[in-house]
Amino acid sequence: MRQTMDEVRQRLLTRLRKIEGQVRGVQRMVEAGDDCGEILNQIAAIKSALSSVGLLIFENHAYECICRAIEEENKEAGLKEVVKVLEKLMRHEIYVIKEEI
Repeated sequence: MRQTMDEVRQRLLTRLRKIEGQVRGVQRMVEAGDDCGEILNQIAAIKSALSSVGLLIFENHAYECICRAIEEENKEAGLKEVVKVLEKLMRHEIYVIKEEI
């Protein structure tokens, strides 16, 4: 069962507040001169959480685009929009993967 936009919005806001707290925690760790490995672990967790938020937003956007395209009988335009947004979402991840190779 799909969640309502209000339910999704609340989930997003909760996740974003947690991420905000994690970022502040990293800032305190840097100020305190904490172990670099621990700071990097926290940064990895923040990146993962932010990717999760992006994916949730993308999922809802994709459903909206596809549903609108089907209603308007313009499936190709809807799918192009979904691909365009996914490309933007993944652009940074692809860049990071290429750097690691």
